[in-house]
Amino acid sequence: MNPLVAYFSATGTTARAAKTLAAAVGADLYEIRPAVPYTSADLNWMDKGSRSSREMQDKQSRPALADTDAPVASHDVIFLGFPVWWYVAPTLLNTFLEAYDFTGKTIVLFATSGGSNLGKSAAGLRPSAPGAKIVDGRMLNGRLNEAELKAWAEGLNL
Repeated sequence: MNPLVAYFSATGTTARAAKTLAAAVGADLYEIRPAVPYTSADLNWMDKGSRSSREMQDKQSRPALADTDAPVASHDVIFLGFPVWWYVAPTLLNTFLEAYDFTGKTIVLFATSGGSNLGKSAAGLRPSAPGAKIVDGRMLNGRLNEAELKAWAEGLNL
């Protein structure tokens, strides 16, 4: 397994999980960044007019990426992390998947959330990465133990 941990983090929570996972599995780390960073007002899920609410209501929304420098081609397993928004991955993750060729690669999802699980994230991302195998991984909330994460990753038999 030659893993890459690629992640989007709006508030830093997913970034902490991604860094712990990357250390646990010996992976390269890549941050997926939007061209226009999200403000706290953009992330206000209680405001139907906020940027994140509008993006998540429009399944065709594809927020622009800050760059397309992810070293995807040199990795066969990608751990893809994100905060769960409305029970799915933010549409920025679709933008990321559509920017690269993931044919023949395995993508393992992981996420953070204050109260939900991975929901329908995999189903929402699969059309954006044809030729890839996308599997539900796990939620990485709270205190994370590197040894436990290493054992989990090894148990995936990738």
